Amino acid sequence: MTDEPSGRNLDGDAPVAEAVVETEEATITEDAELERTIGLTGGLAIGIGTMIGAGIFVFPGLAGGEIGTAASASFAVGGVIALLVALPTSELATAMPRSGGGYYFISRGLGTLAGTVIGLSLWLGLVFATAFYLVGLGYYALDALAQVGVTVGASSEAIVSAIAVLAGVAFTVLNVTGTENAAKLQNGIVALLLSMLTAFLGFGLLEAFGVIAVDTPPGQAADVWEAVPILSVAALVFTSYLGFAQVATVAGEMKDPGRNLPLAMVGSVVIVTVMYVLTIFVATNIFTRDTLLASGETAMVEVGRALLGPAGALVIIVGGLLATMSSANASILSTSRAIYGVSKDALLPRWASRINLRYGTPHVALGMAGGPVVVLAATGQVQLLAEVASFLHLIMYGLMCVALVAIRRDRPEWYDPDFVVPGGPVIPVLGALASFGLIAFMDRLSIGVGAAVIAVTAGWYFYYARDVELKGAL
Repeated sequence: MTDEPSGRNLDGDAPVAEAVVETEEATITEDAELERTIGLTGGLAIGIGTMIGAGIFVFPGLAGGEIGTAASASFAVGGVIALLVALPTSELATAMPRSGGGYYFISRGLGTLAGTVIGLSLWLGLVFATAFYLVGLGYYALDALAQVGVTVGASSEAIVSAIAVLAGVAFTVLNVTGTENAAKLQNGIVALLLSMLTAFLGFGLLEAFGVIAVDTPPGQAADVWEAVPILSVAALVFTSYLGFAQVATVAGEMKDPGRNLPLAMVGSVVIVTVMYVLTIFVATNIFTRDTLLASGETAMVEVGRALLGPAGALVIIVGGLLATMSSANASILSTSRAIYGVSKDALLPRWASRINLRYGTPHVALGMAGGPVVVLAATGQVQLLAEVASFLHLIMYGLMCVALVAIRRDRPEWYDPDFVVPGGPVIPVLGALASFGLIAFMDRLSIGVGAAVIAVTAGWYFYYARDVELKGAL
């Protein structure tokens, strides 16, 4: 194994083999200082805020309409897979608390080709997911307008796109001014969102156990408790679990990463999984499959209306707005950090890793994150892109587990994690098999588009960076 990065890309730039000093206050390099302003609460907010976005407000109608109460099992499957990956990711992140997250782990464990593919795929996958969140924000904003009696007529799609674009620009600017500002907003949104959802689920569980009565329309469609449909829906809704590993992309800016990283990743997965399962249970207890299917993406608004009348619908609309805002903000932050890490290793042009001297943030990387997001959000056609994002993340999660096994095998001198996954290779091997296996149950078009993205990123490696060798490359 090589000890230091080497080689040059097409522009003649070499990887930055900079000395990194980790202190309690900042991650300090030769030319920049990334302040440690994100604590455990902020890390949990990034993970929960991203995972609890579109999933908990959009997927109950779609998944519940597909297989009914069995969709609870689909979300549980997704949570188990995420947890299997969160534990290996926690070990890797405590050994390598750097901006870049999964890209950094894979490039150091499996080499430059795998690192390039995953680094660029992570960037694009998060861009696609963020655009999806922003469009969801636009639709919930329309529901809010309808709730107060304002209609937009035939121009609704244009209004949705305009709201999505403006929100994308606003969140990008917010992150440029510093992660402390972004983290404060994230903490506030997630705290309020969790309070609202807890109250909503409380009423829903009271109804489920007969404490209160709700008049609901009758339905005929039965639940589908079969393995293949449950796993297919799990593949569909896995987009909801993309947030936990994003915490690792801001590891260089977290306080006490040895403690806070594992707690933030594992904690966010457990909290969100419980909330997803309970939400599906409540929704499918109130409405049957056919009713949920007819309501589609706005089914949760109707569930809220059935439970608490107009006030319940308003709670869900406001919650949907907060959730999509939280998801978009967290994803833009994490996307920029992934770009920053790839650029420092000369896999993208060097200018992508420049740091804003006033705010201490990677402003160029933030532009590369926010720019494509705004363009995709303006189209309003992001459902397929969200599915592709899930595909690309599953590939990354599986390879992170493989990278942990590879690094443990070679045990380089620089590898000294503060957290070690128990059970030897069992958990990372299961995490890899589960991640790759779930892809088989995805829509074939999504698999094809995801494979094309991987092929393009591999082509970029051979064109631009094939002579680059990274530290720890096998």
